[in-house]
Amino acid sequence: MSELKNDRFLRALARESVDVTPVWMMRQAGRYLPEYRATRAKAGDFMSLCMNTELACEVTLQPLDRYPIDAAILFSDILTIPDAMGLGLYFETGEGPRFKKSVNSVADMDALDVINPEADLGYVMDAVRMIRRELNGRVPLIGFSGSPWTLATYIVEGGSSKDYRKTKTFMYNEPEAFTRLLNKLADSVALYLNAQIKAGAQAVQIFDSWGGALSHQAYLDFSLAPMQRIVNQLITEHDGRKVPVIMFTKGGGQWLNAMADTGVQALGLDWTTDIGNARAQVGDRVALQGNMDPAILNAKPERIREEVGYILSRFGKGNGHVFNLGHGVTPEIDPDNVGAFFQAVHELSAEYHEN
Repeated sequence: MSELKNDRFLRALARESVDVTPVWMMRQAGRYLPEYRATRAKAGDFMSLCMNTELACEVTLQPLDRYPIDAAILFSDILTIPDAMGLGLYFETGEGPRFKKSVNSVADMDALDVINPEADLGYVMDAVRMIRRELNGRVPLIGFSGSPWTLATYIVEGGSSKDYRKTKTFMYNEPEAFTRLLNKLADSVALYLNAQIKAGAQAVQIFDSWGGALSHQAYLDFSLAPMQRIVNQLITEHDGRKVPVIMFTKGGGQWLNAMADTGVQALGLDWTTDIGNARAQVGDRVALQGNMDPAILNAKPERIREEVGYILSRFGKGNGHVFNLGHGVTPEIDPDNVGAFFQAVHELSAEYHEN
C-alpha cells in the first residue's frame, strides 16, 4: 500500500501535533453533490450503488476531488449487517430504509446468525480494497458500522422509527433475549470492522445513531456495553500502523466519561455538546471529533466561517481535534457552502497549532 501523503487525520486521532485541524464530514459522499446524484442515477438505486464496487469507489472519491478533505469514508450503509442476516433491506422513496422481514419475537431474535463478512458482505471489502488502491495514499480511509443498539432498532421496527416503541418494549420485557440479539450484532460488527481493516480501512467509526433515545442505565446496558464488546474484539494494528476507533453516539453528551473508558481513541460529538466542556471532561484520554450543526451549512459563508472559528476557539490550542459536523450533511446543502466550511477549518485552525 502507498505511503500516506496526508496523515493529519490519523495524527489528530493519536493526539499528535498537526499543522492545521483535519476535517471530514459525515455523509460527505451524498445527495448534496450533483456528481453523486448522477452516479446514483446510473446505478439505479441506493443498494445497487453500494453493491457496485466501481461506483461505490467513484462516489467515495468525488468529494475529495472537489474539496480539501483530510479523510475518505467508505461509501456504504449501516444496515448492510441486518441485510446480510437475511432480513431483506430495501429503500422506499421518501420513507428511508425498510426490511422485508422484521424481528417480532424471541424466536426471531434467536434465529439470526452472526455474519461471515467476506462471504456475506464481500462487496463491501471489494470496495474498500479498490478505494485504497485509487486513493494511492492521498488521505486515510475510514471504515464504519452501525452500533448494535442502532441496528437493533431497525431490525425490530422493520425500518425507521420516531419512538422505538417496539424495540424498547422488547428490551424491557425480554432483556435477556434482547441482550443475546445485541451480542450477535456486536460480534457481527466486530468481524465486519476487522474485515474492513484487513481490506485497507485505516480507522473505523461506530455510528450509534439512536443511543441518545435511551435512559441513562438503558444506554449503559444496551448501547455502551455491546459497543464495548466490539472494541474488545477489534484489530488494534495493521500494516504497521495503529488503527484508531471513533465512537459516536448522537445525543450522547452525558456519557462521555463512560465512552472514553471503553478504550477507543476518539469520541464523536453531536452539536448539542459544547466541545470545550467535553474536552475538560475527558482530558487527554481521547481525541474529539465534531461538532458543527449541519444546519449551519444553510447559512451564508461568512456565518459558516464564524461558527467554525467559534468551535475551534472552544476546543482551544493543542492536539486531538478532528473537525466534523455533529451529524451527516443534508441533501439540500449548497456544495459551495461545504467548500467554504472546509476552507474555513484549515485557514482558521492554523493558529491553534503553533509550535
